[in-house]
Amino acid sequence: MSAPATTVPRGSARRGSLAWLAVPALLFFVTFGVIPLVGVLVLSLTSWDGLGDIHFAGLESWRAILGDPGLPHALWVTFLVMAASWAVQTPASILMGVFLAGPQRYRALLSVLYFVPLLLSHAAVAITYKALLDPNFGLGPGLNLSLLTQDWLGEPWLAFGVVIFVVSWQFIPFHALIYQGGVRQIPRSMYEAAEIDGAGRVRKFFSITLPQLKYTIITSSTLMVVGSLTFFDLIWLLTAGGPGDATRVLAVEMYKRGFQANLMGPASVIAVILVLVGLALALLLRRIGGRDASHSQMEGA
Repeated sequence: MSAPATTVPRGSARRGSLAWLAVPALLFFVTFGVIPLVGVLVLSLTSWDGLGDIHFAGLESWRAILGDPGLPHALWVTFLVMAASWAVQTPASILMGVFLAGPQRYRALLSVLYFVPLLLSHAAVAITYKALLDPNFGLGPGLNLSLLTQDWLGEPWLAFGVVIFVVSWQFIPFHALIYQGGVRQIPRSMYEAAEIDGAGRVRKFFSITLPQLKYTIITSSTLMVVGSLTFFDLIWLLTAGGPGDATRVLAVEMYKRGFQANLMGPASVIAVILVLVGLALALLLRRIGGRDASHSQMEGA
């Protein structure tokens, strides 16, 4: 008597076939994410000037960087840029996203116009603002406006403010687009019920819109915080880390050590520190989010 044929559940067969779809993404991530990260970690244990032979140096570069008094300052400036840019971008992005999610036709045109800054290259934006803020030939002297005729990039706090403004100006449209999509996922019935109870626009915003955007805020904040660790080209072209060390973030510190001082080992140490800080902040934000942020924001609706 022949043994009964075993049947494979449809669900498991379908999951097995769909698993192959993740292979290209996995290969891409390993090739351009994991392997370079391992390479930087190995390079941090070596002594190399970028051209000659690579020599194993153990933890020498780590001791040099961790004992450098300039590292805490660069880390502090990095966190200041991160916190200030988040504080400026988040409220502006939420308000703009809520506004653009409205039903008016002209808002579609505004959505396109607001998105234009993100399409511009960082180098072009930095060079343009640097020219506009020039105290001798910029926008202030050209329009004879004393308020704008200042040494914006020559004073520490003014330069810091300019960096935050330029970064926010370019990246607010991206996060506004995220919030716009999040607002459109909120059921209209919730607002209709609130209107029946006599709630106004402000009450609906704080009682419905913001709570329903909880996971969208976590996602946007994660992108902002982790992305702020990689700010280099904007800051380098605007201030080159100056005046003094006022805007010398870790990314600028890494560039100066690696490509100006030709110390690839210490520069790789800073790169590893950036990765670790970004990973820690991303996990912290995910923990702050409470439940799994991959769940729909409409669970409690």
